[in-house]
Amino acid sequence: MTRLYRNSGRRQHSSMQQYYSELVDWTDGNLMRINDSKTKDMIIGSDAAVAAMPLLVTSNSEQIERADRFKLLGITISRDLKWSDHIDIICSKAASRIYFLKQLKRSGVPNADLLHYYVSVIRPTLEHACPVWHSSITIEQSDTLENLQKRALRAIYGNRFNDASYSSFLR
Repeated sequence: MTRLYRNSGRRQHSSMQQYYSELVDWTDGNLMRINDSKTKDMIIGSDAAVAAMPLLVTSNSEQIERADRFKLLGITISRDLKWSDHIDIICSKAASRIYFLKQLKRSGVPNADLLHYYVSVIRPTLEHACPVWHSSITIEQSDTLENLQKRALRAIYGNRFNDASYSSFLR
């Protein structure tokens, strides 16, 4: 998939069409081809700035689809550079994995194995690439992530787990 990024900035003119044309020329010269149907354009900025920017056009005079968000290396990036979409996606993934953890618990899997599942499957889902996004999330989003981890630990340890002992379980 070809990804073209541009910041709307304050100016109305964009050189992105020229960059895209140069990219097409380079790929043609190197016996490669861009799949125009998989090419997306995303403008980082306000709604007004996005509306003011012209759509990119392929060499076949077709318009390139404009995206509001995209996934790059497992991180969902939205055009407003906020992390709500990414947090929603990872919370959904973690919740389904916690459900599976509960099924394992009901099946009689030992706590040590459940903890191993949590550490190797659930926690990496919640923390994937967190140095990129964690400093920019809201307190509510951070609390949501923490609550999912507490929910998983409650599923493993039951009554032996409480919020006061949470930090000792994270070690």
